[in-house]
Amino acid sequence: MSNDERSEVILKEEEEGMTPLLARHQPHDAYCLVYGIFFMLGVGSLLPWNFFITAKHYWLYKLNRSSLASNQELHTDFSNYFESYLAIASTVPSVLCLFFSYLLVNKLSSDVRILLSLVVILLVFLVTTILVKMDVSDCQAMGGTLSAVASIVDLAAASDVTSSALAYFLTADIFILVCIMMYLLLPKLAYFRYYLPSSSTGTSTTSDLFLSTPESNSNPTVFSVSPLNHIMEKMWTLSIYVFWVFFISITIFPAISSGIQSVDKGSSSPWSTTYFVPLTSFLLYNVADFSGRLMTIWLQVPGPTSPVMPILVFCRSALVPLFMFCNYQPRYHLHQVLFAHDIFPAVFVCLLGLSNGYLGTLTMIYGPKVVPRDLAEPAGVIMSFFLALGLAAGSAFSIVLVYIL
Repeated sequence: MSNDERSEVILKEEEEGMTPLLARHQPHDAYCLVYGIFFMLGVGSLLPWNFFITAKHYWLYKLNRSSLASNQELHTDFSNYFESYLAIASTVPSVLCLFFSYLLVNKLSSDVRILLSLVVILLVFLVTTILVKMDVSDCQAMGGTLSAVASIVDLAAASDVTSSALAYFLTADIFILVCIMMYLLLPKLAYFRYYLPSSSTGTSTTSDLFLSTPESNSNPTVFSVSPLNHIMEKMWTLSIYVFWVFFISITIFPAISSGIQSVDKGSSSPWSTTYFVPLTSFLLYNVADFSGRLMTIWLQVPGPTSPVMPILVFCRSALVPLFMFCNYQPRYHLHQVLFAHDIFPAVFVCLLGLSNGYLGTLTMIYGPKVVPRDLAEPAGVIMSFFLALGLAAGSAFSIVLVYIL
């Protein structure tokens, strides 16, 4: 390349606002370490909820005060509505924390918020793990099967249910501890520092962007909160979509789906008595949900303004009566079971999980993209708020459905 050609390239890059020197020294994510850490943090953010709900039988034996010798279950109102109560106890504080996170984003750094959350989660699981080996129900034994992959492995490997529960919650303790260690490692990685420089470098951080007006970054104006009206004008439909997607999902899962029993439960086979709920409710749902989220990497249709989007979102409402007419037990009011075969709840759970993962992720991706780049972070917080609001409303509505059944 001649000097004239090189000069033309440099001039063109300068006109386009490019920085060829920085581009040449852009670090690489060796072994995808940064990606892997963020992947683990994403898993860790949902881990507490999934571990608590998949331990359904463990909690039911606690609540029913059942003994392993008699294997009798005393169904109380609290045990019948336990999944709904657990969902409310999780989602309502989540909504409140997201609201305060939106207001305090400039007063608490992301490091403080993330590490504090992980430490609190770890402490809760440590207490839960300790209680596994303690008698807290008038000296009655604890037992039951735990759900999903970790619980299924424990069921096959553990010699007694107490050891199974202990191993189950210890897995969560170790994973959360690893998440904390991985997050502390992030600032030491050049790839992470390149894209998220500290404020001392003079480069605007996400917190700075959150506090500046969308019209100008050269003269930032500090707001106590971001321009909410401007954001909602751009993405109010997406906020409704993400609310409704997770409202329907939490209404059904786990309050209704985990109560559906095998129609062959009377046969006393391991499939119908032990593995049916862990496999058809928890494992299938989470695999389908994960698959739906992965699909958005290659396929992002319909678009945020497409008329097909609301059709797909609101058509999921039809899943509610489909689950209600499966073999949910115990039934006190609505006695008719239309789908009296084990294949039906399995298919419905797959549809619920796949649509939740795909549509939920798609709306969350679109939210920050339809607003100016400077408002992408607060837009993401608002979308997360509506997601949590949908979970809270759905968990409350699930109590109504359980009562109807």
